Amino acid sequence: MTASAPIVTLIVPGRDIAGFAPAALDSLRAQTETRWQALLVDDGSTDETGSIFEAAAASDPRFRAFRHEASRGLGAARNAALDRVDSELVGFLDGDDELTPTALERLVGTLAETGSDFVAGAYVRSRFDGEGYVPGRVQPWVEAATSPARFGTSILKHPRASANIVAWSKVSRTDLWSDLRFPEGVAYEDQVVAQLMYTRARAFDVIPDTVVRWRLRADGTSITQGRAQLPVLRDYLRALRGGIRVLHEAGAHAAVAARLELILAMDVPPLVEIAATHPDPDYAAEVSAFTSELEALPEYADARPDPTLTAGLAW
Repeated sequence: MTASAPIVTLIVPGRDIAGFAPAALDSLRAQTETRWQALLVDDGSTDETGSIFEAAAASDPRFRAFRHEASRGLGAARNAALDRVDSELVGFLDGDDELTPTALERLVGTLAETGSDFVAGAYVRSRFDGEGYVPGRVQPWVEAATSPARFGTSILKHPRASANIVAWSKVSRTDLWSDLRFPEGVAYEDQVVAQLMYTRARAFDVIPDTVVRWRLRADGTSITQGRAQLPVLRDYLRALRGGIRVLHEAGAHAAVAARLELILAMDVPPLVEIAATHPDPDYAAEVSAFTSELEALPEYADARPDPTLTAGLAW
């Protein structure tokens, strides 16, 4: 590999994000680590997203643009790009989010020093304040997962790492993905995959650096902002169940308890509140069945949910 060859590939999927994609691409151009390439996947957009991706590829050889004529979903877009990765390392950036300037330098540099299978960093939410998107603070559960720095650790040694369930806060060795792909046709496709990364890795690192600014769209169209819709709820609960199952089957019981603490403190209360007034009785039935399943888990007795964590959702 020559000095100028890319050492990390960023997979950047997007659908109808023309208003946000330029900032995401600019955050890549601003990286202090310049040995990257990016696979831009337009997932059947009806706006100018595809044109923005194609223009980036035409002006900078580090970008390569691809298009799905019809939307296949985020999981399928990521999987299609994974099949094209030819670098030692791979990471993800959703096309409506932004990397911080030193993100790749810190993530790639950490793996160069440790030899671990992947590294996870911290992230913050960006919210619209009436004029623009402003990043908040690192949330307490993210801080617990990533701070202090730990090198060559495991999910058994660091069970609270399991709180960092997003794909785009990590850079991993491409070999880790030889038999790992995202679920397709569902929302919340990264939660189960993240837990599989934790349980399959020989060793992983965590660093407290904020590497991503995750945008909560002002128009409410982010997937995570649609949980009042019954199909989205079902995908959401399926992902939570799947992540717990992966940890449980790996014998990571302390990590299961840590996940339960967060789910009971942060996920369940808003769902119960929505269910109380939801016009479809199936919504309340789904939430009730899920909470009963949690209570039946052997790790439930070890979970100590902190109700103050719900305040962090507003950060």
